[in-house]
Amino acid sequence: MLFRRFENLIDVFKPSPDVAPPSGMLRFYAHYLKQVWPLMIAVLVIGFFAALIEVALFSFLGQLIDMAQATTDARTFFAEHRNQLLWMALVALIIRPLVFGLHNLLTHQAINPGLTNLIRWQNHRYVLKQSLNFFQNDFAGRIAQRVMQTGPSLRDSAMQVIDALWHVVVYAGSALYLFAAADLRLIVPLSLWIIGYSAALWYFVPRIKARSAAASAARSKVMGRVVDGYSNVATLKLFAHSREEETYAREAMQELLDKFRLQSRIITSLDFLITCMNGLLIVGTGALALWLWSEALISTGAIALALGLVIRINNMAEWIMWVVNGIFENVGTVQDGMQTIVQPREVLDREDAKPLQVQQGGVRFDDVHFHYGKQGGVISGLAIDIRPGEKIGLVGPSGAGKSTLVNLLLRLYDLESGRILIDGQDIAAVSQESLRANIGVVTQDTSLLHRSIRDNLRYGKPEASDEELWAAARKARAEGFIAPLDDSQGGLGFDAQVGERGVKLSGGQRQRIAIARVLLKDAPILIMDEATSALDSEVESAIQESLDSLMDGKTVIAIAHRLSTIARMDRLVVIDQGQVIETGTHAELIARGGLYARLWQHQTGGFVGVD
Repeated sequence: MLFRRFENLIDVFKPSPDVAPPSGMLRFYAHYLKQVWPLMIAVLVIGFFAALIEVALFSFLGQLIDMAQATTDARTFFAEHRNQLLWMALVALIIRPLVFGLHNLLTHQAINPGLTNLIRWQNHRYVLKQSLNFFQNDFAGRIAQRVMQTGPSLRDSAMQVIDALWHVVVYAGSALYLFAAADLRLIVPLSLWIIGYSAALWYFVPRIKARSAAASAARSKVMGRVVDGYSNVATLKLFAHSREEETYAREAMQELLDKFRLQSRIITSLDFLITCMNGLLIVGTGALALWLWSEALISTGAIALALGLVIRINNMAEWIMWVVNGIFENVGTVQDGMQTIVQPREVLDREDAKPLQVQQGGVRFDDVHFHYGKQGGVISGLAIDIRPGEKIGLVGPSGAGKSTLVNLLLRLYDLESGRILIDGQDIAAVSQESLRANIGVVTQDTSLLHRSIRDNLRYGKPEASDEELWAAARKARAEGFIAPLDDSQGGLGFDAQVGERGVKLSGGQRQRIAIARVLLKDAPILIMDEATSALDSEVESAIQESLDSLMDGKTVIAIAHRLSTIARMDRLVVIDQGQVIETGTHAELIARGGLYARLWQHQTGGFVGVD
């Protein structure tokens, strides 16, 4: 119950504004730390008392020696100093364990797991809603590592600063006070050490920070290249490129090694300097304390206190040095993560965005311009009016802009000018979630989630029963291969895992799962981008009836390089260089003798007819 109480102090998944984290380093830290500020204040206060108790133990040591020397009869020692001894025992046996125990509960049960995963969760939520272009411009492995590593690095650096702060302030301040109480001259070696230690940190810390940031960026690069190789291992093996892949990863690892060595050099230099300064502190304080004692200016207990404290400060200085290194290594990791996490989203819902209401399913492209941020090209001034329930085929050579047009309808990118309307509603004014919920898509490159068949199918309809899943699978002619599926974890049929991107299934099987998924979704607008490209002719013919059923009553936009698959559409729209150049039925376009007729002639040689 005690552990659980502390573990529940931070609600990792609490509702929070879905906004971009600040881009400044300090504001980025504050954005997350202010969400748990009461716990951070508690750790700060408890850390102060913990450091005071540690110093008190050294003070007790000096007092014990002085009390023992001042006692003439050992038998009366305990009677004379009973209260002081009881207080020392109380501090050591009860107060110290309670304070340190509370500190550990707050740190290990509340802040470490809670703050870490709160940062990860909020960053993941934000990054997940980035545009398609965001993910296409970076390694998936590097994005994932930055999201995962930023949380623990931010937490560690914040907690290390708190711990280091109190140890430096309390130990140094208390030592100066206790030394001055014994003899003012005792503070001279420690004061000189504090000045030298501060100067060393002032010089080395910015250099450690810069080199840590460089090492962290190199580490993310290695992760990105390694994960990219693993994700595309089939291509690697098919092209016998193991040696080239090794070289590709080795270059990044060599860069990481070089950056890490540079970081280690500066740390080793700081370590050597601090060790020399610590030696001077111990010798200087010890020699001065012995001289003062020889002149009867301080007691034996003062010598023990002084040497005990400077040895403790010596150990603390070594620890602080590694903490400082850890802080800035973690700060470097946070800086690296911020390159991904704080990027503004390119495609955003308006503040007043409303859900899309589809009554009929009419789609209109009105003077659409889009160039992927370049000066021109792709789509320029395109206009298409698709009637409710109409089934059109988009035709054109590679690079004509067909798939781009589909991506714009799905609002994976924002238009540069023009409008796209669904039932008269500008898609830029509705929420992205509601827009995509009303559009079913079967693409050429069907990749499945590394989950079970059931989980993949329920992406189309999360509440679907097993009976509905089987019905969709039968319509997509997928039931025959689903039933005998199994995996290494004992999953069978719907429970079998499909592997990363669905690699355990053939291309045709993945395509049929995708079709079943869209059947379950039953959206009023349907996009088929090379939907049957991975199917052999026999399977395509077998599921044609299901596809006809899928398209029934829906507004359909179909893209296919194999023109025979879309020739029966209500209307064909021929696109070239981002503009509509022909429109009409298959027969009309053949008779016109334009681009479509030439494409048809190239594919069929004139031997394939369409009823």
